[in-house]
Amino acid sequence: MTIRSFIRVIALFLLLPAVLAACTRADSSCYPSTGVALQVLGSGGPVADDGRASSAYVVWVDGKSRVLIDAGGGAFLRFGQAGASFEDLDFVGLSHFHTDHSTDFSALLKSGSFSVRKRPLPVAGPDEDGVFPGLKDFLQATLNRDTGAYAYLSAFLDGTAGTPMLTPREVGNGPPALLWSSDDLTVEAMQVPHGIVPAVAFRVRAGDVTIVFASDQNGSDPAFIDFASEASILVMHMVVPEDVEGVGRRLHAPPSVIGELAGKARPDILVLSHFMERSLRDLDGNVALVRKGYAGDVVLAEDLACVTP
Repeated sequence: MTIRSFIRVIALFLLLPAVLAACTRADSSCYPSTGVALQVLGSGGPVADDGRASSAYVVWVDGKSRVLIDAGGGAFLRFGQAGASFEDLDFVGLSHFHTDHSTDFSALLKSGSFSVRKRPLPVAGPDEDGVFPGLKDFLQATLNRDTGAYAYLSAFLDGTAGTPMLTPREVGNGPPALLWSSDDLTVEAMQVPHGIVPAVAFRVRAGDVTIVFASDQNGSDPAFIDFASEASILVMHMVVPEDVEGVGRRLHAPPSVIGELAGKARPDILVLSHFMERSLRDLDGNVALVRKGYAGDVVLAEDLACVTP
């Protein structure tokens, strides 16, 4: 955490009692041997201006890094710093194919190729729409043996040479879809409005804990409120200030809309993340606008921060 960020968080803590600073750790205290924890790998956006990695999150269940949501720039480094394990992953969700959400996925695969993992790795993302590829096309563009940018990682597409094969699942418009299920973990997803960019929100349930990742969205689909209803933790991206217009508003919800959505969804904890200079410029004022709609606990994300329900 930078000195500037630390001072900002302390000031908010003093001014707004219900605004909490997530405890930043990179050791085993972040993931107890039993229970569920959310770890923020990247709390920043697409601009390298404040020392934050881009969007990425790990869900720990009983001491294992079971779910990875997004893999933006810097996620590769933070994944290792967090002590997360490629072998333990049951599911990877890529919310959309902007670089600040997906660019380090190939790097994580290369790292994983040195592990002992053999079992397939489920991966989910949006389907194709216009100029943006769907997940399967994205994987082909990066990993295809003949035409992929990283053709040397093509074994992840077919599982040859003992490499864990990716099992892709695309999420289209429609009701929430069940993507992964085991005795103790389920992952569901739905598309959310992010301008012309197909984007996906994810809901992870482990025991009695539910963590919802809103992804980048403009907040215009009321179906998301039901999807996020009464989550233990709701992660929302505060990318833009209240007075944003044009493309920024078509892509992202301003603070007042974030507060409105969270107020209706009623999570136990709201995590604000994916910060950029424009949303940090008046962080106190932006958080105050969120608080007008949402009265619960608010956590301001930092890289490697841990949030427990």
